[in-house]
Amino acid sequence: MNTISIILFIVGAAFDLFGCIGLLRLPDVYNKLQSATKSVTLGTCSILLGLFIHYGFTAVGLKALIAIPILFFTSTVAAHALVRGSYLFGVKLWDKSVIDDYKKVVQISTEGKEVEK
Repeated sequence: MNTISIILFIVGAAFDLFGCIGLLRLPDVYNKLQSATKSVTLGTCSILLGLFIHYGFTAVGLKALIAIPILFFTSTVAAHALVRGSYLFGVKLWDKSVIDDYKKVVQISTEGKEVEK
């Protein structure tokens, strides 16, 4: 059990590190949020799962187990809200971005209000 929890701690720390490097290295807010949401969420959930495996059904283990779905759902919803707000506010994509999928879903009118297609 300790070996599995240590492996999960290392994997989680590595994903958290990669997410932080992505925040520093990626070019625009949309890519940075992608890095922060996916990598850091997976890394932190791995660490929490390692805590649960290490401590079992104690208070610490159960709190870690409860925190996993809360973290998973709140981070993805928060990132979506930040991306949507950034897009509606007019933050531009990176110059080398190939496609803008969000433009197909939301059309911004001249008054600044969003109109869904």
